[in-house]
Amino acid sequence: MRLNLGAPIFIQYNIVMEILDRLQQSPFRAKFKLDDKDREYISKKGMETIRLHAYDFIEQRLAPADIPNDGKQTPMRGHPVFKAQHACACCCRGCLEKWHNIPKGRDLRPEEKDYIVNVLMKWIENKI
Repeated sequence: MRLNLGAPIFIQYNIVMEILDRLQQSPFRAKFKLDDKDREYISKKGMETIRLHAYDFIEQRLAPADIPNDGKQTPMRGHPVFKAQHACACCCRGCLEKWHNIPKGRDLRPEEKDYIVNVLMKWIENKI
């Protein structure tokens, strides 16, 4: 599947739903869940704040072309977005390349960051 990140929003939504369905076929990806503490945090902060956190994490941990600790930069717990990143294969550049066809070795483009955050937020929304 090739992403068309410049596509209209309904096509992007379909792409997000398709990738989430594929990810659920992976036993490793499917095991991630939100616990009560995560749900409480999301309820307290609100989805827009969680979206801002997701953008910040993507910008800091995934967007650069060269990440010294790639493959180890995303914790498994501590924030709902971290769990979503692992569940959605948006945890490192290797997973982004394998699952989302977003190549390593260059900075992420703005539309790629938007796509990643949309995938993460849809996963979180589905798990609430």
